[in-house]
Amino acid sequence: MLTISQLASYAGVTVRAVRHYHAKGLLVEPERDHSGYRRYDAAAVVDLIKIRILADAGVPLSRVKELLAAGDDDFKKAVAEIDKRLRLEIRERQSHRERIARLAHGDGLALPPEAVSYLERLRELGIPERIIEGERDAWILVAAQQPQSMEAFIRSKVGQLEDPSVVETYKQMEELLDWEPGDPRLEAIADRIVSQLETISPEDWAAYVEDDTSMPPELVALLDSMFVEQVPVARDLMRLVEKRGYTGWTKLERIEK
Repeated sequence: MLTISQLASYAGVTVRAVRHYHAKGLLVEPERDHSGYRRYDAAAVVDLIKIRILADAGVPLSRVKELLAAGDDDFKKAVAEIDKRLRLEIRERQSHRERIARLAHGDGLALPPEAVSYLERLRELGIPERIIEGERDAWILVAAQQPQSMEAFIRSKVGQLEDPSVVETYKQMEELLDWEPGDPRLEAIADRIVSQLETISPEDWAAYVEDDTSMPPELVALLDSMFVEQVPVARDLMRLVEKRGYTGWTKLERIEK
């Protein structure tokens, strides 16, 4: 026979918990013996362990009381239902863990894997983080509005990174972020951009245009407006590029002569 302290310790609960279960009518409270102690038998140990396990599993104490009074078949059926609920909760918790883990990965929180890989490639190439942040924000908008086209868009952008002059222009764009409208250095930037465009073969240009056809005009306008808002000299640069035969920014188009 066990004292209340021994019972609680063996079952892995506190004495206070045992008394709480007595008050709720879940565990029978034995009479005191001639020494003034309440003594608990093996059946009390089994019942207390059942109570603890069910309570730890989130089963309300009112339901625990019903289960302790149930027959073997009903008890096993109820345990199976509790197990099913717990397995569902585990899957949900795992899903939460995966989403929480994504919080530590920044870009991956709001972008598909191919876009995250593209941004990582920019970092590998030494592209300044301020430029990458602007790219990330733009890709989030594209992914939200044109998820079905992301793979094609990213494939096109990755291909452009094979050109060292494109990478160099990306790097120079960080300086441009701090320039004021009318800066004379914009002429050289516009020349570089147009020079890159002029190296595109007719076949590759056709593929570039085809990749862009699925981007709706309103999204193009939104991305262009982001560029204008974030870069003080954006309007000047776009105007200089247009003077050289190309219009737009997100979706550059040759001006027919």
